Amino acid sequence: MRRHLIEVFVGLVLSTGMVASAQHKPITTRNAPKATGPYSQAIEAGNMLFLAGQIAIDPKTQQFNAEASIEDQTRQTLENLKAVLTSARMTMANVVSASVFMKDLNDFDKMNAVYATYFKGVAPPARVTVQVAALPKDAKIEISFIAMQATVSQNELQYPYPSR
Repeated sequence: MRRHLIEVFVGLVLSTGMVASAQHKPITTRNAPKATGPYSQAIEAGNMLFLAGQIAIDPKTQQFNAEASIEDQTRQTLENLKAVLTSARMTMANVVSASVFMKDLNDFDKMNAVYATYFKGVAPPARVTVQVAALPKDAKIEISFIAMQATVSQNELQYPYPSR
């Protein structure tokens, strides 16, 4: 039984491209705020893309407006994440997981209304939303993503298609 579970796990890791390797590359774009510390905007590892947290910094001016509404900060944050996805040849449809950090969960409904508009027509990703004591630049929200390029296994190429 234990060996079978190990084989299943190894098969899952190999089929999703999550193989531990030194082969990963940083993704950067001028269309999102530049990293302000020792981190990358995103790291591509196999078919996975790990996006650093973004706040509502305007990438053209590198300025942050702390007085902007939660809706405006959410919108700018998601636009920044979209720009990083685009630079990696991905879209919001590739996002499989989102982490949302909010200064005040009383703003959840307002944030959620804007957030939902970015996933129309696609399956929204799994998500965690938590309230935090503080965020960089006194932001109201920070969001990070994990995205994945679809891969097709040999089994999926065979006819008839396997049942799910």
